[in-house]
Amino acid sequence: MRMTDTSDLVDRLAAHRTIGAAPRKQLEWLVAHGVVRELAAGGFIAERDKPVDEMFVVLTGHVAFFADRGAGRHKIMEWRAGDVTGVLPYSRLKNAPGYSIAQETTTYLAVHRDYMMEMIRDCHELTALLVHTMLDRARVFNVSDLHDEKMVSLGKLSAGLAHELNNPASAIERTAALLESRLDAATDAARALGAAQLTPEQHAAANAIRGSCLATRVHGVRSPIAQSEHEEAIADWLDRHGVESSTLDALADTAVTVAALDDVARVISGPSLNAVLRWAASGCSAHHLTSEIQEAATRIATLVAAIKGFTHMDQASVAEPVEVGRGLENTIAVLRSKAREKSATVAVEIESRLPRARGFVGELNQVWSNLIDNALDAISKGGRVDVHAGAERRQVVVRIIDNGPGIPEDVLGRIFDPFFTTKPVGLGTGLGLDIVRRLVSHNDGEISVESRPGRTEFRVALPIADAASGEHP
Repeated sequence: MRMTDTSDLVDRLAAHRTIGAAPRKQLEWLVAHGVVRELAAGGFIAERDKPVDEMFVVLTGHVAFFADRGAGRHKIMEWRAGDVTGVLPYSRLKNAPGYSIAQETTTYLAVHRDYMMEMIRDCHELTALLVHTMLDRARVFNVSDLHDEKMVSLGKLSAGLAHELNNPASAIERTAALLESRLDAATDAARALGAAQLTPEQHAAANAIRGSCLATRVHGVRSPIAQSEHEEAIADWLDRHGVESSTLDALADTAVTVAALDDVARVISGPSLNAVLRWAASGCSAHHLTSEIQEAATRIATLVAAIKGFTHMDQASVAEPVEVGRGLENTIAVLRSKAREKSATVAVEIESRLPRARGFVGELNQVWSNLIDNALDAISKGGRVDVHAGAERRQVVVRIIDNGPGIPEDVLGRIFDPFFTTKPVGLGTGLGLDIVRRLVSHNDGEISVESRPGRTEFRVALPIADAASGEHP
């Protein structure tokens, strides 16, 4: 490079937005140790998982950084004339986490990492400017990583929640359709009952058999054989007394007994008995259908409450006393469908009168979600995940234990590294445990892991909230 070219380049660096405030002598040092390159649109400054050995001072053009975190490649950052990227002083960057691609013809000054220590020693002001740039870049990456991981978690959560809501919603739709026909039958039965002109004693017997029908159903108590025998006994009784067989299903599905039927038959017979049993059966059927709708609606309300608690829509902007047990229960509620798909057992043990931790509810729920979700991924079909929460030495300690194959020793030390994942491509972002580590740290907590075949334990310790803030829920 000719001296006039060198002088022109120093002048351009003096007008550079990021490093222009450095002394001219230091800018001259930068020019003396760098190489000017030009990159055509579409060219790579850095490629994922390949070494990054240079600092790039962008002079003209436009470079964008793209990363693939499990949901396709998308843009994270971009640099234009006046920006600096690549290896920076004190940076631990070794391999590119994504792709830095020129969006148009770009000119930049490249300085190799071999000169970094010399620059730190001889160019203090320049180094300080570049360190500020590195911190700003790290902040943007942290925010982007957290956002991406939240979106991945949201996708899993949405799929699980849709599955969980579909069952009770379908039950309501199906049961409501049945209820419409049962109400028509109940209306016809009521008319027939009115036409029977029962005596007071017969009305009392009719009310008694209806009350017997409305008792709690016993599907969960009777075995299949016992239920079959009960249905046969009811069918035989109806046949002997000349009662329409259409009442069988409704009566057999209740706690009504042959003895109760005998009681009503002693005071009512003939067409009147048929009318009474039709009325009792149709009323019983409609009652149970409305109970099923109520149960399904309650299930939906419970799920909505759990998801609201999990996302913590009214999250405070400052740390506050947090009921860790409730957060764990809400998290497990929204992950229940995944556990059911693997026939997994998820056992929760929360210490009685567990003190509140100090932290951010939404962030801690994200921690529980990632750790429990990973545990469910690790176990085989029919596996087990145990969640314990208790107080230890002025800390609230949560342990999440799975009986999966364990984490290999050569991997254990890297699981909290950004972008490191043992999951197949497209199934893991490599951000989950890195995000967990950052969130736990932001909540003044500590996280550790122990693993061997058949038992992996993640331990999260959080500070207990001050007694003045409300130590106990």
